Amino acid sequence: MRLDIRLAAASLGLLALCVQPALAAEPAQTLTPVPERAQAPDLVLEAVDGANLRLSELRGKVVVVNFWATWCPPCRREMPALERLNRLMRGQPFAIVGIDAGEELEDVLAFRGSVDPAPSFRLLLDREGKALRAFGVSGLPTTLVLDREGRIVYKALGARQCDHPAIVAILRSLIGNR
Repeated sequence: MRLDIRLAAASLGLLALCVQPALAAEPAQTLTPVPERAQAPDLVLEAVDGANLRLSELRGKVVVVNFWATWCPPCRREMPALERLNRLMRGQPFAIVGIDAGEELEDVLAFRGSVDPAPSFRLLLDREGKALRAFGVSGLPTTLVLDREGRIVYKALGARQCDHPAIVAILRSLIGNR
């Protein structure tokens, strides 16, 4: 089963390389609106600290859900901007969850320790790929933005400069802070 997940994750990684025109290119600074505004799947995933998180527990907050992997170069470049966004939005009804695609806890912890600034937001493990399937993720990194009711309102395939003022303005408008 783990081999199947790793093969699927590797395929996603190859697609991620296609999504990014050049690995040295600057990350995009936009999010794509999702007109359907479907309710996000209510999954329970294990966090790297061993606790479980049910995504519906975050209702009432704007949530950035980022699907990533340690072996994905665009994911690795995007992680510091996610942490800067996390720090910028501290104290607001806002959360970031990073869902790792099929890797072992040790790999995720080693990666977290190598990032500057290190992510302090929740890192969740999707060892069996159930979150990837439930959200219909087709490449890494993929970022989804959930509104305060838990509906998917924005999507981005490929790395983003998540702390860019244009993206921050979108998130603040969802929170209600203009």
